Amino acid sequence: MSNSAPGPELNRRLFLKATAAAGGGLIVNLAVGPGFSANAAADFAPNAFIRIDRNGLVTLVMPQVEMGQGIYTAQAMLLAEELEIALDDVKLEHAPLNEALYAHPMLGRQMTGGSTSIRAFWTPLRRAGAMARTLLIRAAAKEWDVDPATTRAEDGFVLNENGTKKLAYGVLVDIAASLPAPDPEDVVLKSPEHFKLLGRSAKRLDTPGKVNGSLKYGIDAFPVGTKIAAIAIAPVLGGKPKSANEQAALAIKGVRQVVLTDSAVAVVADHTGAAKKGLEAAAIEWDDGPNAHVSSAEIVRHLDQESVKPGAIARSEGDVEKALASAAQRIDAVYQLPFLSHAAMEPMNCTVHVRKDACELWVGTQNLSAAKLAAAAVTGLPPEKITINNHIVGGGFGRRLEVDGIIHAVKVAMQVDGPVKVIWSREEDIQHGYYRPYYYDRMSGGIDEQGNPVAWRHRISGSSIFARIAPAAMKNGVDPDGVEGAVHPPYRLPAIQVEFNQVEPQGVLTSWWRGVGPAHNVFMVESFIDELAAAAKVDPVGYRTRLLTDNPRALKVLELAAEKAEWGKPLPARQGRGVAVQFAFGTYLAMIADATVGGDGAVRVTRIVTAVDCGLTVNPDTIAAQMEGGALYGLTAALYGAITLKDGRVEQSNFDNYLPLRIDEAPHVETHIVPSAEPPGGIGEAATAAVFPAVTNAIFSATGKRVRTLPVNTDYLRKA
Repeated sequence: MSNSAPGPELNRRLFLKATAAAGGGLIVNLAVGPGFSANAAADFAPNAFIRIDRNGLVTLVMPQVEMGQGIYTAQAMLLAEELEIALDDVKLEHAPLNEALYAHPMLGRQMTGGSTSIRAFWTPLRRAGAMARTLLIRAAAKEWDVDPATTRAEDGFVLNENGTKKLAYGVLVDIAASLPAPDPEDVVLKSPEHFKLLGRSAKRLDTPGKVNGSLKYGIDAFPVGTKIAAIAIAPVLGGKPKSANEQAALAIKGVRQVVLTDSAVAVVADHTGAAKKGLEAAAIEWDDGPNAHVSSAEIVRHLDQESVKPGAIARSEGDVEKALASAAQRIDAVYQLPFLSHAAMEPMNCTVHVRKDACELWVGTQNLSAAKLAAAAVTGLPPEKITINNHIVGGGFGRRLEVDGIIHAVKVAMQVDGPVKVIWSREEDIQHGYYRPYYYDRMSGGIDEQGNPVAWRHRISGSSIFARIAPAAMKNGVDPDGVEGAVHPPYRLPAIQVEFNQVEPQGVLTSWWRGVGPAHNVFMVESFIDELAAAAKVDPVGYRTRLLTDNPRALKVLELAAEKAEWGKPLPARQGRGVAVQFAFGTYLAMIADATVGGDGAVRVTRIVTAVDCGLTVNPDTIAAQMEGGALYGLTAALYGAITLKDGRVEQSNFDNYLPLRIDEAPHVETHIVPSAEPPGGIGEAATAAVFPAVTNAIFSATGKRVRTLPVNTDYLRKA
């Protein structure tokens, strides 16, 4: 998912409306007028709702789904800050399916992703809180017959000028709801020096519910009469079931039904155990279809062939060919990144009840808009007949932007009388994913006599997600996500050309993975800038410093990370320290990793130091948590992650052969935040992108061997 779309001018285009809530209370509805973004259709109207009841309880209907990134707390903080209430006084509700009210201001749909939740809702949610505060103050002033300017809001009350009288929000809501909405331009947002909550660490609002089990994930949904279905999907993409032993499956106690679809078999039962046993007993035979002979080797060979051809131009400045020809040194390299699975901890699941004239779903999804359309398309029902009950998500990472799990579940449910919960096994998830594309990049660079870069060419070859999801976003053959993180490296490069070569793999579905475009391109860019530094025989931090003199925010994070990591301090043999710098998701980040390479080639990352400038901060605790989680997620992929195919089938199946980082392998992660007055940037995926090159550059420092293909090959690093 590209997050480079222009941000909306939310301040100027908001309009707000106050209405009396059903049953009493105040609803503040804010909306963004059509045309806020050059990429937005006229019917995009992102909204957020605040509800205040007569007891003073403030409910925020969350426009974004919580999937571990801490957005419930961060977005509630935006509201609470402006409304002058304590964070604990905010009650959270999931936004229902309603694009007219809750579509994302930057993405244009009701979806969550791309580290955009704070960037998109920073102004709308604060303005909503300020709007409510303004109305409540005016309500109190009317009650006291005083000038509103003589009153103030504080801790859920409105106080008069000398503080001798105060009225709780709850008793003011009916008056406030009767008042005309102020001009949005008259609603004053608090300046940062007056923030009481923003910029200070806050405990997460969703933690108690996760600890005591009261928060419900999609897999926890059990509408009355729910049956459980275990599903087996054709092991080769494009395959279909040839036969299934229905009688054997039905002989298992608790099994109620065997369902065949065009590409899967599901066994419906009273409980999960029976469903799984029934699926095994069904002894399914498959017709593998046209992709039965697809292999990773063939896909890579095809990428190699296509990568020598010129790609679509994403950026071209200066005469790169001439500069390469005249360079004192020329460096060429090929980098490869494998297919990756998301492997979220909550198994893929969806509960569906299809009736004659309606369809209701219970699921945790990042993409309500697509889920609705998918269910409508499968059932043939009008979209307005689709109801989705969204839940918190037990790990998204982009996997739940796709709706294939929902499509499979609806197809099964159409043959079942009553609600049915379709649950994928871990094996089904890992072997039937939409994978992060395989990327095959050719890099060429030239340096002058002093080692300074004079030419930079980056040709990216791989699948295009936008060509499938949103072809209108493709410009002259360039996928904006495919080149994000490569088009604008943070460094001063006098001649640069970036190309995109769309190469679709046979028999594999591809999609966004945590870190989206930067998660692959930053690895190439930061590895290759390290190669130029090595060719120039200049220290990697010093080399980057040279090239960042006109990029002060990037330079600042680099200097801070280097200081905290004690860059330059000697290390023992086969220990190395690697650095990476990036600008992605509106955030500047520098990361330094310490790695030890054993004699057997095994890599142990012991310490990661990050310095981050993400603009104005909301919750420093969340920033640190995202740096830690993002770094470990990326480190898992750097060391172990690869989806491979043989005979059309994915060879990996579970955490025994698609390894997650174990607890005893987790490095110490430090986060240092650079104070900033710039608009907020995204932090959910920043560390994931940076950790790949930081670690491989550390491996180079430790061994002198450049890692250009991931995951890390221990045989390559084995001591001779």
